[in-house]
Formats: sequence, C-alpha cells, structure tokens
Amino acid sequence: MEGFTSSSLPSTTLPPYGNKLIDIGLNLFDDMFMGIYNKKQKHAEDIQMVLSRGHAMGVIRYIITSGNIDESKKSLQFVRNIQHNNELMITVGVHPTRCDEFKRGEEIVVAELRSIIQDGLSTGHVAAIGECGLDYDRLQFCDKDWQRIGFIKQLELASEFKLPMFFHDRNTDGDFLALVTEHRDKISAGGVVHSFTGTIEEMVAYTSMGLYIGINGCSLKTEENLAVVKQIPVDRLLLETDAPWCAMKNSHASMKYVTTHFPTKKKERYEPGWMVKDRAEPCMIVQVLEVVAAIKEMEPTVLADIVLEN
Repeated sequence: MEGFTSSSLPSTTLPPYGNKLIDIGLNLFDDMFMGIYNKKQKHAEDIQMVLSRGHAMGVIRYIITSGNIDESKKSLQFVRNIQHNNELMITVGVHPTRCDEFKRGEEIVVAELRSIIQDGLSTGHVAAIGECGLDYDRLQFCDKDWQRIGFIKQLELASEFKLPMFFHDRNTDGDFLALVTEHRDKISAGGVVHSFTGTIEEMVAYTSMGLYIGINGCSLKTEENLAVVKQIPVDRLLLETDAPWCAMKNSHASMKYVTTHFPTKKKERYEPGWMVKDRAEPCMIVQVLEVVAAIKEMEPTVLADIVLEN
C-alpha cells in the first residue's frame, strides 16, 4: 500500500480487528501533519500516508475536527476533493478557546457557520456541530463569558439542524454540565463528550442524559482514568485518537494493555512512510480499543462491533 515501508508497520498489514473502526476525533490540519513542530518545518506534509495507515488498521471512517470558521471551510473542501471521500466527515464549529471569534459579531459568525453547515449537509459530509463547549484551563485564549456565548450559539445551531454535538469540557467546575443540562432540549440529536478525563460522577451525569463518552489516549493515562472508563456503559462508548495529540506513552497506566505497537522515528529523522515518535495517528485507535477491551474484560473484536453500532 502506498505510504508504507515494511519497517513502518506492525507484524501484519491486515486490520487486526477487522474493518470496523471509526476515529471520531482527528485534527487533520494540525501543524504536525504539515510537518511543522514549534513553528519549524521538520518534514513534508504526510496527510495521505496518515490516512492510509489508518485504513490499513481497520479505520473505515474519519471525522475531522474543526476548531473555527477557517478550519471548518478547509475541512469541507478537503473531504470533497479527496478520493474515497465517503470515508471522511467533518464537524463544523468553534472551539471554546477560539470563541473570541464571536467578537466579530455573534450573528455574523452564526451566519457563517450556518452557511458551512448547509453546504456540507448538501453532500452528506457534516457529522456534528463542534468542537464546542467550555475550557477553563486556557482562559488566556478566551474568557468564560465569550466561551459561554459561543457555546450557546452552537447549541442553538445543533437544534436548528438537528445535528449531534462534539463537546469539549475541561476543568469547568460543573459549569459545562449545568449549561448542557439547561439546554438539553436543544440537543435532540445527542452528542459526545470527547477526550473524556472526568470523574465517574460526571460520566454518569452525561450518560444519563443520553450522551456518549469519547475515549482516547489522554483518557487512559492513570489508574484512576482506567477505573472510570471501566464503568462507562458500552452502549455509550465511542473511540477516538484526537490525533496528533493524545498518543499513549510508556509512562501511562494504559500501556500494559497495549498489544499493537508501531515503529517510529524522531521527527528530526523523518522518512516517508514512517510514523513520527509521540505524534498520534488514526491507526493508533487500535491501541485505544485494546486498552478499553482489556479493562472491561472483553474481546476487542466484540467491543469494536458494539462501538461501531453506537
């Protein structure tokens, strides 16, 4: 398969758990996939090879996460132009740390989002509204008030188009849960709390509202994380990589359950076809599956079937 060297693959190029995986969170236009790290070009863009590796590991669909207006437009243009574009969908929205965008005029930004959503729905490429929510860890980028304004406007768009929501919640002291509870009637198509790292109590609150929980490598760092994930009902579970972020590391509690490993090279020694050390890719969703299946004492193929149906 184009985009691989024999050294860059695990022992088999056959999907270890079948062709049944969906990566619900892929930041495909992050600088790292452009070969840029800390604003320095280290290697050429390798998006096609990244997607090929995911396909080889059984990923049948990718949902590209958008974080602002420009990314939403770029994502839609990309999925329309790429071969086999039925494997690619996008979210449309504004990340909480970028909600200063609404200072241009709340209704102006809403109108722009609405136009992109309508355009994307016409060809079946919009999966959800988002990534949206609240993030109190990075208030230096956008304060709480503008995050709240942007979040509510996107909840209203989800209601208008009856689309699911791709949620972001970071260290919000219950404010995110309170806002979602207050506006639950606007989330008629449901949603997923992505990259979940919260408590059992938060997980129960979200799943009780019918929301899904998105799990990636960042959700599986500690024994406490694993204990929470073990309690997630399998019918409320979705898997993701949040690539290029959230790669599992040897120091994480999850690594003892990983059975599929990928040879990598440091970015400074990049070679086409090789994966980059510490850069997550969609193919690594098999590792997330292996960990979650192990802590739930399930066969990975059985869990993969359930999550696919979700």
